Amino acid sequence: MLYMNRCLVLAVCLLLSLSAVAQNNTASPYSFGGLGLIKFRGTVDLESMGGMSVFSDSIHANVMNPATYANLRYTNYSVGGQFNSTNLEESGAKEKTQITSLDYVIVGIPAGRFGASFGLYPYSAVGYDLENSADGQLTRFTGTGGLTKVYLGLGYNLFDGLNIGLEAQYNFGNIRNQGLFNDDDIQFGTQEVNRSDISGLNFVLGAHYTKALSEKLELQASMTYTPSSDLTVSNFREIATVLVTETGGIGGAEITEVTVQDSEIEFPSRLSFGLGMGEKNKWFVGGEYISQGTSVLTNRSFDLPNITYEDATKVRLGGFYVPKYNSLTSYWSRITYRAGVRFEDTGIVVSGESINEFGMSFGLGFPVGRRISNINLGVELGRRGTTDLQLVQENFVNVFISLSLNDKWFIKRKYD
Repeated sequence: MLYMNRCLVLAVCLLLSLSAVAQNNTASPYSFGGLGLIKFRGTVDLESMGGMSVFSDSIHANVMNPATYANLRYTNYSVGGQFNSTNLEESGAKEKTQITSLDYVIVGIPAGRFGASFGLYPYSAVGYDLENSADGQLTRFTGTGGLTKVYLGLGYNLFDGLNIGLEAQYNFGNIRNQGLFNDDDIQFGTQEVNRSDISGLNFVLGAHYTKALSEKLELQASMTYTPSSDLTVSNFREIATVLVTETGGIGGAEITEVTVQDSEIEFPSRLSFGLGMGEKNKWFVGGEYISQGTSVLTNRSFDLPNITYEDATKVRLGGFYVPKYNSLTSYWSRITYRAGVRFEDTGIVVSGESINEFGMSFGLGFPVGRRISNINLGVELGRRGTTDLQLVQENFVNVFISLSLNDKWFIKRKYD
């Protein structure tokens, strides 16, 4: 009965968190096309190491590779959130945005040679406001929404050191794009609103290998592959004749709903390789290379010829250090110190300029309670885009926090 109650509590927590996770959590103009700006790079412990997801242990569910679930020895419940502050700069003009969001709710469960995990997290986010006014003509594009993933994954230990895994991910969400077109020489402007409700499955295959190199040193290697898949898109469109005021506001509208056929959008494939080395419970350093087929993406509603897509590549480096994980005299010696760096080509090309992203992160893992639970804090300083060619450069600070609870479930109790 105790186990059933625990599962019921976790299920309720996931349902309550659904609306909180599925929220708009970006203000980037580069979220305009495709599925939006990719937001999720793993749990806080991984994000604090540059998003490097090679490392796997027995107390954290590494949701970036389903094969690692077989390494779990404790049931893990993890919830995380972040605060983002971004300074946007374009041709000398500056603007600041701040967003707080719940990032993920994750459960990992060990079962002998098997391990499982389920949960949800925001995959992508859309949140932009683009405006151009010149020669009496006004053009404005705005967008909100994004995709959320609910997943169920299973890992299996084939033999000592080698795990394989499979994960099913259900994507859902909606993206709303709005365009306003107005000419001072014409009495009325035109407003077009497009909404796309997106849903569909994709799958992730994973492998993880651990090899002892010496009495202290250990090698870890990982690989994941996500085949491309088609997501279903239910489309809605309306066009309105509007009166645009001198301040850019919109007056009385005559709205016409336009029938739009449902369609499909291709979820891009993803391939990753990682390699790292360290001493168990002491330190670890590793790197990861990711290739993503984002060239299949398109501008969803409005065809802007200066925005195209190419395949994305990402390089992530990071690691951690624990002075003495089992120290009885110094709490600070049991803290995990993390750091990392990432270099990413987002796959977005604006006016012939590839939009790149850079991030440098630091983090701390604080042990709590009698079990091996922990609170993880992290901060990332980064930059996206450039001010060249009158584009927008984003300088951002992300602050992460998560609570990771661990316990032994499904133990047969003995009573005297």
